[in-house]
Amino acid sequence: PEHTVSPPDQARGPMSGFDPATRVEELATETARAIRSLGRRGAVVAISGGIDSSAAAGICVRALGPDKVLCLRLPERDVGSASSQLGAELAENLGVRSVEEPITAALEGLGCYRSRDEAIWEVFPDYEPSWRHKLVRSAPSGGITVFSLVVERPDGTEETRRMPAGPYLHLVAATNMKQRVRKLHEYTWADRLAYAVIGTPNLLEYDQGFFVKGGDGLADVKPIAGLYKSQVYAVAKELGLPEAITSATPTTDTFSLPQTQEEFYFGHPYERMDLLMWGQLEGVEPEVLSDAVGMPPAEVADAYAEIERRRVATEYLHAPALVMPRR
Repeated sequence: PEHTVSPPDQARGPMSGFDPATRVEELATETARAIRSLGRRGAVVAISGGIDSSAAAGICVRALGPDKVLCLRLPERDVGSASSQLGAELAENLGVRSVEEPITAALEGLGCYRSRDEAIWEVFPDYEPSWRHKLVRSAPSGGITVFSLVVERPDGTEETRRMPAGPYLHLVAATNMKQRVRKLHEYTWADRLAYAVIGTPNLLEYDQGFFVKGGDGLADVKPIAGLYKSQVYAVAKELGLPEAITSATPTTDTFSLPQTQEEFYFGHPYERMDLLMWGQLEGVEPEVLSDAVGMPPAEVADAYAEIERRRVATEYLHAPALVMPRR
């Protein structure tokens, strides 16, 4: 958009005028229509106990009724059982059937953990597979984003070392198996029941490519891909989801050390990231948004530039297969 927002509206943001009750009903109607248009009878939703999958599941229940929604809980050993337990609480809250299928054995068979350890050994030669670990990004600076590996040694101390491109790509490729194995389970159940697979990215994740191609980026219907994260929280509360879910900090659910989406990908907490994304999409001048996000105008401009760079860099994730024409 070419228009700009005037100073009196500088703090308006994505929540101004947002009516969760109305939006829930709209999304339920649109989701039901989309699923019917695909000739499917219900919805499969993989739930992690996180706000996005929980809100998507709640919308599907509002759209189809609880008897037409299946929630899958797909834990693995790096993240433990807490997310599955929250998922069970959500399923009970929504009154839907829930199935737990741990994916650890499948990941072991595919070599996920072995490949992950090989990548870590390139950075920490003395690393032991029992050590907890995570991947973190550099703080937003307007420059190139670099990634570092954090490991927790047996005595509880943490050490951080920068990851060169090769080991970084190796590690990401290995851990991406987790999302792809989960998606395999989702489509297996969807085929069995003639249901649609529901995607759970919000607007930040969808626009910025925070998903795995062929993994959590793969779905038949994505009900919340047009909602900012703050709007997802509002929708979840409107749906009456458990407080343990609606008050939780967003995580990646990938590595064994606790890891927020801020430190892994976005570089800002979701409340600020919502405003930055909204400002960048709406053409709000950095000077106008500065006070609302608590950043100097130059840093807002840097954040806008990073949003656009990330959007361009992740175009491949959105791209469909390129089909050569028939001759």
